[in-house]
Amino acid sequence: MLRPRIIPCLLVHQGGLVKTVGFKDPKYVGDPINAVKIFNEKEADELIVVDMDATVNGVEPDYKAIEHMALECRMPLCYGGGVQTAEQAKRIIGLGVEKVSISAAAVDRPELVSEIADAVGRQSVVVVIDAKKKMLGRGWDVTTRNAGRNAKVDALDFAARVADLGAGEIVMNSVDLDGKMTGYDLDLARRLRERVRIPITMLGGAGSLDHMGELFRACGVMGAAAGSLFVFKGQYRAVLINYPKPAEKEALFAAVR
Repeated sequence: MLRPRIIPCLLVHQGGLVKTVGFKDPKYVGDPINAVKIFNEKEADELIVVDMDATVNGVEPDYKAIEHMALECRMPLCYGGGVQTAEQAKRIIGLGVEKVSISAAAVDRPELVSEIADAVGRQSVVVVIDAKKKMLGRGWDVTTRNAGRNAKVDALDFAARVADLGAGEIVMNSVDLDGKMTGYDLDLARRLRERVRIPITMLGGAGSLDHMGELFRACGVMGAAAGSLFVFKGQYRAVLINYPKPAEKEALFAAVR
């Protein structure tokens, strides 16, 4: 039986764990491996790790760092950043990672989705879509390279296309709400749910467990991912790795049963 998932998302910049607001001004919040160890102890459902630098700098994934992380991680791990070929994805899966995510590479060459699905299996292919509201608020555009480039592609149309090409999951990230901690874009989530039938994870805007409950009640079973929520605590955003307790998770999941 499918269940909702609560997923920490870790951004890695220059080897350190960071958080951004609107994809800008990365703030160092700790060591990625230490964060992985803490999420192990707290029995997180899954973990998403994204290297912010690889694609922007045109370099390959850091396989040594990925292997180290995979060896430490006791939950399903999704890695993204710098993946340009099916061979790279296959190598990452071989290091013990369960899922590989692509973003800009899928926009630049959508057939890569099918190539990776053929190489490692559809269930291991995640397409991350960084969506930004269009002018006048009529829909969402796909952005790439840490939201630095507007691809001039409709985000929902692109989601449907990559699902047809073989993506096993879509992570829809709201650029407008990144780091704001004011709640998910529920309109975007609902519209995405209407367009695709593969697993969905929403990212961007979560500031409390109540926001995750709102997402589950609005859209049913899906993934609720967050960055700031799981690395900051309190109004002054003190750095503290945290994750809901089992009873808190069960209370959230009850809303979709």
